[in-house]
Amino acid sequence: MFLALNEIRHEKMRYGLIVSVISLVSFLIFILSALSLGLANQNTAAIDYWKTTSALMTKNANGNMGQSLMTKNQLDSTSKSDDTARVGISPTNVKRTNSSTSQSVQFIGVNFNEYIFKDLTVTMGHLPKNKSEIVISDKLNDLKIGDRVYIGLDNNSFKIVGKVSDAQYNMAPVIYGSINNWAVIKGVGNQFYGSGLISKEKLPTKNLSSDLVIYDKSTFLSKLPGYAAQNTTFAFMIVFLIIISLVVVTIFLYILTIQKLPNLAVLRAQGIPSKYLLRNTFGETLLIMITSVVLGLILTTISGILIPAGVPMYFNIPLIAGVGIGIVITGLIGSLIPMKIIAKIDPVSAIGG
Repeated sequence: MFLALNEIRHEKMRYGLIVSVISLVSFLIFILSALSLGLANQNTAAIDYWKTTSALMTKNANGNMGQSLMTKNQLDSTSKSDDTARVGISPTNVKRTNSSTSQSVQFIGVNFNEYIFKDLTVTMGHLPKNKSEIVISDKLNDLKIGDRVYIGLDNNSFKIVGKVSDAQYNMAPVIYGSINNWAVIKGVGNQFYGSGLISKEKLPTKNLSSDLVIYDKSTFLSKLPGYAAQNTTFAFMIVFLIIISLVVVTIFLYILTIQKLPNLAVLRAQGIPSKYLLRNTFGETLLIMITSVVLGLILTTISGILIPAGVPMYFNIPLIAGVGIGIVITGLIGSLIPMKIIAKIDPVSAIGG
């Protein structure tokens, strides 16, 4: 490590450029990871908030509960517990009674006697006390408590009485209200009683009707429109960036090693063992990678403070730490080719004897 520190001290510009490039790549990976999590959270925040383990809906909805329409007989045919709740989900729009401007939302009708409603915690105001009151996501900044709004196809107005956090479903803010309003808001007949069941436990499949299906949480999430494709896209981008960082580190270290071959050959001729030079290269790479990742984290932290609140970014410390460690390990893998060159140095031929 002593040799590595001396090299860095005497070649500040060269090593500074290397660290800068890797830091920027690390920064980009961290930002994309945070953006990927942020977008995923906009899809699943409400589902996670419900502590969902399984979901029941009609088979022809193809996993999209917002497209599921269940009759009373279908809902009654499935055994339920205190950890199961009926929901009615409808992608729709909301607007103030005195305005023509609308916003896209997900209306989620719930039964006031079931666990989803009981578990709701308001950040402002209070929970609805009757079917004409609603609570909204705290992401709907344009709407305030006390406002009266129209939702979907319902001609009756609703009063906003509270705001809740973690209320986003399939990239849209959520409005919670009585499930008795769901059919009118969605514009379907009164024969439909909801979209399906959400449960904190595994729903029984015994005697399940052939036109119904139960999904576990992971399958339910994967079938949300656009969710799987979005996550796959970001995963590929992050993987490719990590591969790029591997290539960048390997190229830089290879060039540096080739440039240092005469000096390394002299050290070998003076009796310095190959193991020492290999440890030096490994330590030098480790120092470069850790410094670069730390600088990337600092840039990410600053960006997280400066980026507008509307940008869907979510910083998960365990994930960020895991990505950082992955970048460092990738860099160490990139040092193997230069180390192989060092291990084969012939002092006599390199010096020109």
